[in-house]
Amino acid sequence: ATYPAPAVGKGLSLFSGTVTLNTTQTAARSYQLKDTTRGNAEIRDAKHATREDAKIFTSASALTDADDTWGDGTTKDTATAAVDASHGLTATFDFYKKTFDRDGIQNDGVGPKGVVHWGTDYGNAAWYDTCHCMIYGDGDGDTFTKPLVQLDVTGHELTHGVVAATAGLEPTRIDSRGNQYGEPGALNESLADIFGSATEFATNPTTGNYLMGEQLGLDQGFLRRMDKPSLDKLEGTVDYWSTSTVDAEVHAGSGVSSHAFYLLAEGSGRKTVNGVAYDSPTYDGSAVQGIGRDKALRIFYQALTRYMVSTTDFHAAREATLKAAGDLYGTTSTEYAAVDKAWAAVNVTAADQP
Repeated sequence: ATYPAPAVGKGLSLFSGTVTLNTTQTAARSYQLKDTTRGNAEIRDAKHATREDAKIFTSASALTDADDTWGDGTTKDTATAAVDASHGLTATFDFYKKTFDRDGIQNDGVGPKGVVHWGTDYGNAAWYDTCHCMIYGDGDGDTFTKPLVQLDVTGHELTHGVVAATAGLEPTRIDSRGNQYGEPGALNESLADIFGSATEFATNPTTGNYLMGEQLGLDQGFLRRMDKPSLDKLEGTVDYWSTSTVDAEVHAGSGVSSHAFYLLAEGSGRKTVNGVAYDSPTYDGSAVQGIGRDKALRIFYQALTRYMVSTTDFHAAREATLKAAGDLYGTTSTEYAAVDKAWAAVNVTAADQP
């Protein structure tokens, strides 16, 4: 036998049960958590290092295993978090490829990379442009009691990479503590939630949902949700645009476009999808008819990759999605009218453009 060679192993994950893992056999009894079928997507172990430079990934330790069965479904085995992270990388890569024919985060065929066990008591996951890679914390032991390796978290963070490679949305200001503010940054967070949730639906069609981080073990049951964003008390997310949204913290402000997307996809009012109950209100009391998630995703992706720029705010995002709907379905279409109605239902209209 010649090595390295592609192999297929399995992983016992924390959040997704038993998953198939495409790995690389490096010797008779040695396998690496690297997926050659998806542009060398790979998860490594940061071993609690906290570097933030270009070498986050390259300086981390490759994960190896003797029998190609990874993790034990608990945090006792340090490889378990890597199973979830690896599953998330491949699921997100597949979602973008199958849905939009996007070949990797930067559309260059290169697979996503990341490191688990970053830092100590780090209650977050993040995308770093410095290394074009993801970092995953193990949780802070307080608010976040589990590693932040859930599928929708990975989809969210890798989407930040897609946004960086396309529109390049940036916050309008960052305070001394690193908190980000302003509508372009909020739109970035929202798109990360929209496509992160869509990754979950694409991977698990019968259990996908419009909740973000519902597996994190938070008291409110989720981190954010799209049908009624204001149910997120942790970050104070808003349902509708107002003049104060212009300088809102980016997670708080993200509710505006996430809510618009939900209304475009599913419509207003009560609805149950995959056993999850939703009840989406509208600013003007109007009833919105959804056009389905697939069409809504096509419109938002076209808007992101063709019309949004680094300074796009919510009113410009409305225009970008209208242009995208016009491209895809025509300006006299039901879909085009639904986009206009969905934004009006979150108080974003041509009339109040700042």
